[in-house]
Amino acid sequence: MIKVCKFGGTSMADGTTLARIGKIVEADPARKFLVVSAPGKRYSGDSKVTDLLIELHRELEGGGHVGEIYEKIARRFLSMGEELGLKGEVEALLEETKEDILREKKYDFTLSRGEYLAGKVAARYLGISFVDAREVIRFGENGRVDAERTYALLRNALQGLERAVIAGFYGEDAAGNVKIFSRGGSDVTGAIVARAVHADLYENWTDVSGFLACDPRIVPSPARIRSLSYKELRELSYMGANVLHSESIFPVREADIPIRILNTFRPEDEGTLILPAPDASGALRPVTGIAGKKNFTVIFLEKSLMNAEIGFAYRVLDVLFRHGISFEHMPSGIDTMSFVIDSEELSGGTLEEVEREIEEAVHPDKISVFSDVALIAVVGHGMSRTVGTAARLFSAIANTGVNVRMIDQGSSELNIIVGVDNMHYERTVRAVYEEFFKK
Repeated sequence: MIKVCKFGGTSMADGTTLARIGKIVEADPARKFLVVSAPGKRYSGDSKVTDLLIELHRELEGGGHVGEIYEKIARRFLSMGEELGLKGEVEALLEETKEDILREKKYDFTLSRGEYLAGKVAARYLGISFVDAREVIRFGENGRVDAERTYALLRNALQGLERAVIAGFYGEDAAGNVKIFSRGGSDVTGAIVARAVHADLYENWTDVSGFLACDPRIVPSPARIRSLSYKELRELSYMGANVLHSESIFPVREADIPIRILNTFRPEDEGTLILPAPDASGALRPVTGIAGKKNFTVIFLEKSLMNAEIGFAYRVLDVLFRHGISFEHMPSGIDTMSFVIDSEELSGGTLEEVEREIEEAVHPDKISVFSDVALIAVVGHGMSRTVGTAARLFSAIANTGVNVRMIDQGSSELNIIVGVDNMHYERTVRAVYEEFFKK
């Protein structure tokens, strides 16, 4: 059996947490390949190493002196080295890395050094091989991972190794430069490694004991989700449940590799199992989880006989395309169409330009804009099999006195998304949770 384990920033925060990782790995011989993130916060008010590296690059770009910022980063790793009895080796590694950063002076390279250093230290402490992600993760000309080449490189590099540490978050692009994933991308690296070695399980170790049914900042001590499907994970992650990077499921889904979310600080907890399909071992709860985001803008269009006007949606989408704007949802009716867009994409006068260009492109009878909208996704395979789920959802919201501004439900019946005013977001989430998890 082969398990690939990814350890997040809180799991790598200091020497004590790295020692915990050592015990977790030694407890199971199947845990063969480890992917590590850069050290995260040790306490409230602390800085993540990646954030310090961003600050360092800004100083480099501005021609400033990087010594003070790099010293902060160095102290983090030196402290870790002292706790683990590796001080001299860490000192030499830090000096070499500083020279590399000053020579490269590239954003992606600088940011990747957090994972690189963490991987080097972890491998040395655990007494196992280190594999530099630059040598095994390849991006193509289109900026996406070249999957087949990457899988081949990983299999070749890991073949014959009893155990190894792979740095997360980065790889190499087609021009031979270091390229990073988006934040949280070590989850994706872990999934890629799991797919490459045909792992039986991908373990993602973090500081929570699995997925929760709701944001604990809104609902105190919400229920833990014991299992969910890849599709449910994708919906919840996309809408703000940030335990796992939303793109990390794609490599493992290709090979039906399950994922288990586990807690580095409570390794005895069961965690959450993520499966290719809904768990058939018991009755499905109508709703698996609730997630959401604030600060969306809705552009609402109305035009008689819109359905008969060929190319109407295309011309509106072309306006968004030319401004580099993506939309989240597009609910429509026979004579109406709405575009739900992250408000940040419409800042700085962009909204006014988009409105004007849409007016010129399709001449709607009416165009309206609603801002400060929050989206709440109610997700679960059980909804399609349970009569009255939608009725319960909207009754719960109505009973709080909240007006629903928008409704969107996909044909898969996996989720229902409602839009409410930002100011009512938390109240609505609590009401929905009470309805489906407390009754």
